[in-house]
Amino acid sequence: MRHILIVGIGSGNPEHLTVQAINALNRADVLFIPTKGAKKADLADVRRDICARYVTNPESRTVEYALPVRRAEGQSYLSGVDEWHAAITAIYEELFSQELGEDGIGAFLVWGDPMLYDSTIRIIERVKASGKVTFDFSVIPGITSVQALCASHKIPLNLVGKPVAITTGRRLNEHFPGLIETAVVMLDGEQAFKAVEDPDATIYWGAYLGTPDEIVISGPVQAVKDRILAARAEARERHGWIMDIYLLQKGTDFDDEAGSNSRKNV
Repeated sequence: MRHILIVGIGSGNPEHLTVQAINALNRADVLFIPTKGAKKADLADVRRDICARYVTNPESRTVEYALPVRRAEGQSYLSGVDEWHAAITAIYEELFSQELGEDGIGAFLVWGDPMLYDSTIRIIERVKASGKVTFDFSVIPGITSVQALCASHKIPLNLVGKPVAITTGRRLNEHFPGLIETAVVMLDGEQAFKAVEDPDATIYWGAYLGTPDEIVISGPVQAVKDRILAARAEARERHGWIMDIYLLQKGTDFDDEAGSNSRKNV
């Protein structure tokens, strides 16, 4: 039976690959590399670089395919994503039937970690459910952009004993600053941090994490938001694309304990 490997490759640094991921790539007969047009050629180049560095299996080959663009106008976000996934599903069905033999192994190199705000697993499940191609699949975790962000800023992800929310820009105001002390924000095309007015909120922002083009900025939101917006706009203009993520935080370690002790002493 065909087997598909969904391999997390980290957030941009080829050295983020785990030994498990390298071994998985070397099991594959076919390495599938998506292309997203000239403006995002760097994303395919990183995958090509990873294959050149780590894949030593002489029998493997790479197959590149064009990834469709999600239509955003004229429909809701969820409808647009569903339509986009359906288009990718059709591409995967064709790739599996044409490029893999009955017992072939194919691998997808997935940015970051396949379990965190990535839809490769969902789409593979969709292909499997269609029944047009028979296969099984495995998932190999990768270093997330969340980990890379915290490492670059030299900070722990959470405050002591407190939870963390991982959300999107569209839903940031549901969590921060009212319900949660730490929020990691991904997929934010509108820069939702602009609306955070709390003077005690701090932001740790990063773009192109793990790559030579990495940019990191941190500080009170009110003090650095314009600097982030300017850096983001300039970088996007220069590269033609941007991948960024940020962490918002309010409060300090042990502040609940300090408040509790003061109340006890009254």
